[in-house]
Amino acid sequence: MKTIFFFANPVKNRLAILSVIFFFSLSAFAPVAPPPAKDQSIQLALLLDTSNSMDGLIDQAKSQLWKIVNELAAAKCADGKKPNIKIALYEYGNDGLPSSEGYIRLVSGLTDDLDVISEKLFALSTNGGNEYCGHVINTSLKQLAWSTLATDLKMIFIAGNEPFTQGSVSYRTASTLAREKGVVVNTIFCGPFEEGIATSWKDGADITGGYYMSIEQNRRTVYVPSPYDDRISALNEKLNDTYVYYGSSGASKKELQSRQDNNAGSYGEANKVERAVSKSSHAYKNSSWDLVDASKENEKVITEAKDEDLPKEMKGMTVTQRQAYVKQKADERKKIQDEIQSLSKKRQEYIVTNTPKEITDNTLDAAMIKAVREKAKTKNLSF
Repeated sequence: MKTIFFFANPVKNRLAILSVIFFFSLSAFAPVAPPPAKDQSIQLALLLDTSNSMDGLIDQAKSQLWKIVNELAAAKCADGKKPNIKIALYEYGNDGLPSSEGYIRLVSGLTDDLDVISEKLFALSTNGGNEYCGHVINTSLKQLAWSTLATDLKMIFIAGNEPFTQGSVSYRTASTLAREKGVVVNTIFCGPFEEGIATSWKDGADITGGYYMSIEQNRRTVYVPSPYDDRISALNEKLNDTYVYYGSSGASKKELQSRQDNNAGSYGEANKVERAVSKSSHAYKNSSWDLVDASKENEKVITEAKDEDLPKEMKGMTVTQRQAYVKQKADERKKIQDEIQSLSKKRQEYIVTNTPKEITDNTLDAAMIKAVREKAKTKNLSF
């Protein structure tokens, strides 16, 4: 609080008042530093066209999920911390979906359970349909639990190949709502760049300051094998052994983890390695069923877990024995994750050096990564 002194001399009073006015005038134009972000988040909704012609797009999404996750996991806040990461998934344009809902389905809401995202992504299939881009964008904005914090990075990625103007909900209305919510809409047209512009895909992105990109949806993902892949794969097996399930759904969630390893591996060993790298990052959280992750948030979970909901090696343990066992697994996991991260850096350097020049970046993951990196700068996030 500023104290203003007045003098008996009227001339001095006028000078004092003028000085105060000048001071506050300067203060009004002085730049105000934004408050430091706390628990900053990245929220990303992926809206995929699952009509008949989009088999290639869905294949790219399945084979590139973990590469995209790894990019998100590499982000750093201004204070050096890591942002929370949540991903949502919609499908649209599929005749198997209710016409009353605009041929749209919420596959998964915003979640940090990446195994669930992977499972549901791999369950997607294509089937004819009408692609209503404005409708699915509008629905995702109203259904999902978007953050209200200006410091968070909130992005929609919508991919498809029909005109952006189809359907009863105008894309302009949807994109305007996104802008009001601070959500950036990025559009990915599966076809020639100029055709996407002509069919309003670029305009849909421009309204929110997002990026318009075109890709070849039928281009297969090309992986460059590295001398570090085998070791990372072996470490992934050891990493799985550090997960200690609890709760009524714990055992089934542990099995889900293994199935998603296999799903990733179905697109090649290098893709399975990408998943292993994701599992070694902060983005891969399983506190809902794993005692190691859960105890970081609440130590009481170790003591409160029911004996019948624990793995056989923990049944009958005392509280002290449980705590010691979970700590042992936590220490093992940290060591394994650190080694995977170290090998991952060497692997990335190798890939950059040995990627054939003829391999282009005209793919889903490259388009998304480019947009994320650029928009992250506006939230003081770096890579």
